[in-house]
Amino acid sequence: MSSFVIKSIGNALNATSLISSKYASKKALHLFASPRKGRYTDNQKTLVASAKFETLSRNGHNIATYHWQGNGPTILLAHGWESNASRWSYILNDLKAQEYNIIALDAPAHGKSSGRQFNAVLYADCISVVAKKFEPEVILGHSVGGMATIFSLHNYHLPFVNKIVSLGAPAHFSGVFSRYKSMMGYNRRISKGLDNIVYERFGKPVDYFSAANFTKTIEAEGLIIHDKKDKIIPFEDALLFANRYKNSELIETEGFGHGLKDASLTPKIIGFINR
Repeated sequence: MSSFVIKSIGNALNATSLISSKYASKKALHLFASPRKGRYTDNQKTLVASAKFETLSRNGHNIATYHWQGNGPTILLAHGWESNASRWSYILNDLKAQEYNIIALDAPAHGKSSGRQFNAVLYADCISVVAKKFEPEVILGHSVGGMATIFSLHNYHLPFVNKIVSLGAPAHFSGVFSRYKSMMGYNRRISKGLDNIVYERFGKPVDYFSAANFTKTIEAEGLIIHDKKDKIIPFEDALLFANRYKNSELIETEGFGHGLKDASLTPKIIGFINR
């Protein structure tokens, strides 16, 4: 969406909030949680066609999983916002060459998984379901997939996971929410209403959902990879992780963007997994 369209939507909801702030806030949250893309294109379907496909379930949600069988450690791949399991195509052959047992999933409302709405708490629940079935030793998570992975380990423990690779992940939900509010130009009525809805639905304030804080409870070893010029998730988030996640190391990149799909990172990720 262009900035003009984004601001127009924000202005329209701001005007609506003068009549009903609760209605406007619900619409704002619906917009925030609705991915505009992430379902498979024809080309992307071919990338996961070689995997064994299986659907798992969680509270009425169907979770699409893909399995490339190998004799090595089990690796779980969790993609980010408006993506799907095909995003791992750039590294998949290198992981196969290591004979890893590879599992990938589609997030809620993405790929072949069910639903139209997405949030990191729901994604964390789905990751836990997949993890409990396949018991991965390692989880790779990109962007909100990294955040949801940490949420999942914090909420469900998952003792078989001994390593995490977090790629461009947000350190706290409040930052993501704040950037969304700012981008849309929401007024104070909607901003406060959004915070209230989060509390009503999850029983915790927005500030509670801090992946960086949650790492204090995680025993798994962590590798944090983040680009200094990431335009989606600020590099400061990586520094928060590095400061609070005591059993972790940080790899700083420059020029790889938020996607971090650079071949030079693959040996570092594999080296971390294998050591």
